[in-house]
Amino acid sequence: MFTNFPTWEWNIPTHFNIGVACSDKHLGTSQVDNIAMIVEDDVLGTSQITFAELARKTDQFAQLLRNLKVKVGDRVLIRLPNSLDYPIAFLGAMKMGAISVPTSTLLTAEEVAYLAKDSGATVLVTDAKAWEGMEQQLAEGLAGMPNLKHILLSQTTDVEPHSQLNVLSLENALSTIQQCQAAYKSKSDEPAYLVYTSGTTGYPKGVLHAHRALLGRQPAAQYWFNYSDTTNDRIMHSGKFNWTYVLGTGLMDPLYLGKTVIVHEGKNDAQVWLSLIQKHQATIFIGVPTIYRQILQKTTATYQDISSLRHFMSAGEHLSDEVLNQWRERFHLDIYEAVGMSEFSYYLSQNKLRPIRPGSAGFPQPGHNIKLLNPETLEEVPTGEEGMISVPLNDPGIFLNYWNLPEETAKYKHNGYFFTGDYAKYDENGYIWFLGRKDDIIKSFGYRVSPYEIERVYKGHPDVADCAAIGEELEKDKVLVALYAILKPEAKTTADDLAAYGKQHLAAYKAPKTVYLAHDFPRTKNGKILRKDISPNIAIAKSSR
Repeated sequence: MFTNFPTWEWNIPTHFNIGVACSDKHLGTSQVDNIAMIVEDDVLGTSQITFAELARKTDQFAQLLRNLKVKVGDRVLIRLPNSLDYPIAFLGAMKMGAISVPTSTLLTAEEVAYLAKDSGATVLVTDAKAWEGMEQQLAEGLAGMPNLKHILLSQTTDVEPHSQLNVLSLENALSTIQQCQAAYKSKSDEPAYLVYTSGTTGYPKGVLHAHRALLGRQPAAQYWFNYSDTTNDRIMHSGKFNWTYVLGTGLMDPLYLGKTVIVHEGKNDAQVWLSLIQKHQATIFIGVPTIYRQILQKTTATYQDISSLRHFMSAGEHLSDEVLNQWRERFHLDIYEAVGMSEFSYYLSQNKLRPIRPGSAGFPQPGHNIKLLNPETLEEVPTGEEGMISVPLNDPGIFLNYWNLPEETAKYKHNGYFFTGDYAKYDENGYIWFLGRKDDIIKSFGYRVSPYEIERVYKGHPDVADCAAIGEELEKDKVLVALYAILKPEAKTTADDLAAYGKQHLAAYKAPKTVYLAHDFPRTKNGKILRKDISPNIAIAKSSR
């Protein structure tokens, strides 16, 4: 495909360790005393750490695990809010050869217990407040979690002893460690971290990544981030570290390259992002479309208010044409999108080398030899036809396997490719158009309709805050396109109005036959819409046919 991009040559060393690369790499350089991370906490205030301090703290965390008899390959479950303890634990565990398991603070005690059991975690790192809410339930489930021995609590120095678990104050434990052994010399393809994603069985599915995954994302660092070579970029990220999107763009990638990361813990408020950007003179802002919409809708800010910023990035869901155009008008800069997944982080993206085409995911980044294949014949599909996004298994960004699910791994990794399950098509200029999973594609009266295309159009409606298109099966072999929409506050638009809007802006076979209004959608812990769980039960109004 024509992209006019430079070629990319991979240089993956035999040995590589993410924890070392993100903290020790800058020792002995001019960056050693630069700020690595700033955390703005609504309750605890501002905290920060330099690269020299991060290197020392991660060394201490690695040594703490050794002192606790944690072995190479053991799992360390991390359930922490955005804080300096997050990179210390996440990178420190990998530094001693353990496998970091990041999880969300939104998880219930029951869900944490499931992940602790499934991963076989030896250590749980969490904050004191969360521990109060889950202590009893975890204690009751210890019989099913024979590996779990140690609880490390952040944000406290006062710890009550536990009858079955070794509970320690993380701050106290680290402060006693003076001598640290050298970091574990891991091979680049050894396991590094384990992330959990929604599984088809209803249970979370573990996705195991190697240390080389960090190197596999370096094309994104060059062709999506647009880092500066002459100044120290300061990256403001609006997400939580547990999400793979944030772990990469807001922790591992920038720290590896010696950049400063700024994150927030507290209430999500549009004005907060603007205030923090101004306070810390951020140069790159990373968010999801919802954050950009909130800034546009709830503030009157213009480019002059956040003039330090020179690059905006988005992922997680599609950015609507309306938001992109309004952003350009208000802030005079583009928002560059990327597409990724838990198994293979942001491998498609828009970039400054080619103009943005609204609706297109951009291009495969140099180095990622993406193929659109017919999964039955394993042949590449012609330009303009949909094929499954497939990635050669020698791509260093690809995950190792699904945790304890060899059959699931073999289902998606075979014949020399990782078959993502997502479909897309190339146009004649090499732009890739993301269509989504086969299950998401709506088959109506012989037509194949991408929900993303419908949603892109409706997100351009001035009264639509969010929407989701699905196929609604009325009877056997009769599926109609339906749209569920959330209106903006004070909007007067009706479901019938939105149905008419679809007929005006979409081909007849794409236009929703029914439009439902709703207050919210079923979502994942990270806020992604669960289309499969959408039903008329959530509707507050419905268009007439």
